[in-house]
Amino acid sequence: MNNHLDRRIVITGVGLVSPNADNPVDFRRKLLHGISEIQEIDLRYFGKAAAGICTFDETRHRKKKENNRGTRAGCIGVYCAHEALMDAALEISAYDPARIGVYIGLTEHGTVETENEVYNISRYNYDTNYWTHHHNPRTVLNNPAGEITMNLGITGPHYSIGAACAAGNAALIQAAQMIQLGEVDMALAGGISESVGSFGIFASFKAQNALAEAADPRQASRPFDLGRNGIVISEGGCIYVIESMDRALARNAKILGEIVGYAMNSDARDFVLPYGPRQAECMRLALRRAGLRPENVDLINTHATGTRQGDIEECKAIREVFGNSTSTYINNTKSNIGHAMGAAGVLELAGNLPSFEDHLVHPTINIDQLDPECSLPNLVVNSPIDAGAISVILNNSFGMVGINSTLIVGKFEP
Repeated sequence: MNNHLDRRIVITGVGLVSPNADNPVDFRRKLLHGISEIQEIDLRYFGKAAAGICTFDETRHRKKKENNRGTRAGCIGVYCAHEALMDAALEISAYDPARIGVYIGLTEHGTVETENEVYNISRYNYDTNYWTHHHNPRTVLNNPAGEITMNLGITGPHYSIGAACAAGNAALIQAAQMIQLGEVDMALAGGISESVGSFGIFASFKAQNALAEAADPRQASRPFDLGRNGIVISEGGCIYVIESMDRALARNAKILGEIVGYAMNSDARDFVLPYGPRQAECMRLALRRAGLRPENVDLINTHATGTRQGDIEECKAIREVFGNSTSTYINNTKSNIGHAMGAAGVLELAGNLPSFEDHLVHPTINIDQLDPECSLPNLVVNSPIDAGAISVILNNSFGMVGINSTLIVGKFEP
């Protein structure tokens, strides 16, 4: 691979919480076995809906008092950051705290806190004396990244990246670029979603006829299936330890993968409707930067969310770029965990990184009848496939207001 980056950038740790696991090992196991733990929730004012809810030890790395003062997104972020450092066998003190960056991708932030506070004061005749003084620091966009820095004593740059559902990929790209520029020596980067607490998000997707429904919530998320009817909204988080190859090798780190190419672009067309030709351009640019041809990609993790047009547009883009490549497998992770918004891309990457070691491609589940317009060569459906070897993973994440991202990660070779 001809890495276009001057300094090779690697992933050495991952920490996550998803609707079916609170660690990478269980997450991978459930993806390979096609296990979904999407459940039905009863959301205030909205009613019942399928959703992905995370269960994890919320006080493992931060006290309950601090969680109560902070946010759900911050709680998820602190947990994932600590778990990533543990996975990387890295003490935070190994780096100058002023030379560590924290970059967190978000689709939205603050809506849950605002809705909760409006509800709380509604019980007191909307008297703002009952409005919490924690509201502003809870709802500023940099909150989840900032909560991580406070918890870990990191004094380098921190900020959130608002890139809709491409935000997780965007955060990893930002981390790679900042290390390249010499602005930081190490980064904690990923994405977080707390959207399952927001009436507004559920109501908006419902108004667009884009909210998934099914008698069994575990079968509600069904990208590429002819009977798909929308998105399953999920919370979650995933954070990576990102380092230069030289620093990682110097400490004998286990390298999970290498960031070898990436691209982002804009549709410049519509607020919500995706556009396949621009997605194809994004994939081509990432491949060109990585010095790769389409046939060099062993696995594509699709963004497909379970909406009719979104799935079809991405499939058109993949056909345009990859043709009928017989060496490229394709899967989708949202079928298992729903759409974790800002955390989607990074959670999906985490679910596929182990393919470098076990050579298995986890399946897209809930496909009873494949939509002919979503038929792709080597789409892995309902059961995992042993690919023999996986060396390159291409990870797509696309978002509202026409933002596209493609991240390419390679199996590390010294």
